[in-house]
Amino acid sequence: MIGIKEIAKEAKVSPATVSRVLRNPELVTEAKRNRVLEVVKRTGYTPNSLGVSLRMSKTYNLVAIIPDAISVFNYPVIRAIEGIALENGYSLLLGDTQEKETRERSFANMVRSRQADGILLFCPRLPFDLDPERTVAEQLPPLVNACELADIDGIPSVNIDNVAAAEEGVDYLISLGHKRIGVIAGNMITPSSLQRFEGYKRALAKAGIEFDEQLLQIGNYALKDAAEATRKLANLANRPTAIFAFSDEMAMSCMSTLHKMGFKIPHDVSVLGFDNIRYAEYCSPSLTTIAQPMTEIGIACMELLLPQLNGEPMQAVKRILPHQLIVRESTGLAPQLI
Repeated sequence: MIGIKEIAKEAKVSPATVSRVLRNPELVTEAKRNRVLEVVKRTGYTPNSLGVSLRMSKTYNLVAIIPDAISVFNYPVIRAIEGIALENGYSLLLGDTQEKETRERSFANMVRSRQADGILLFCPRLPFDLDPERTVAEQLPPLVNACELADIDGIPSVNIDNVAAAEEGVDYLISLGHKRIGVIAGNMITPSSLQRFEGYKRALAKAGIEFDEQLLQIGNYALKDAAEATRKLANLANRPTAIFAFSDEMAMSCMSTLHKMGFKIPHDVSVLGFDNIRYAEYCSPSLTTIAQPMTEIGIACMELLLPQLNGEPMQAVKRILPHQLIVRESTGLAPQLI
């Protein structure tokens, strides 16, 4: 008797895609949908022949647990994840946590309550309690951790080397003659902020520049907070000649604030961002930044999650993707060298 696996093989798609065509055809691309339906028609297969237990064994939903679902950085990552999810017959649900642990656990429980099959975790906390006497893999549902990594061995993860990326960016500012380099950091609890700060300090130490605590201001990855942090740095008696913001959005807030205060960029102050969001190239001046491969992060997440969804055991894979320094107009020689 022909079944869903045989349909999938003949149509050259996954069994999950066949199931999705039969249940929610509008969520499958036209080309794949037509191939599946052609095989179904030719073989005489009917959806009713699919066992009830198989239909109920999977929800074909995935949940992305993410601190800020509308972030300009997160959007390309989520879009890449959703594209691959749909190709494989899955729908993607967004769990916007606003950095609240109770929300993280609530969304994670969607898997335990059979509302979703797997988790894409973008938070530094694991929303499950683990038994130290058992392996991590046997206690967790299909899961991949990305960007803000939980400090737990055994979980597949996707990230860049934030320390090396920040160090390269600050190295570049130092090469332009900057010695007073301000920092607008994110939340100094999150792993990414701590790692970027470590990269900043490494670059200073390597150049023999002493770290000045006055040059560290917290922006919390928020526009308003970044503006206030900029004002504090710019009003220092010995103000910085360059500012490194831990996100492009904070860097743009910084540049806007500097403009309002009468500073010229980069003549008076250079500004370096982080992420390379799509607006970075089009602001004025265009933003020098450290690019994260956002689409590739989403693709890598699904490459690690799909095997788990298909029954393969969780693997402790740490995938580190390359960053890139993108030099544009917002950085230049330190004022004393002009």
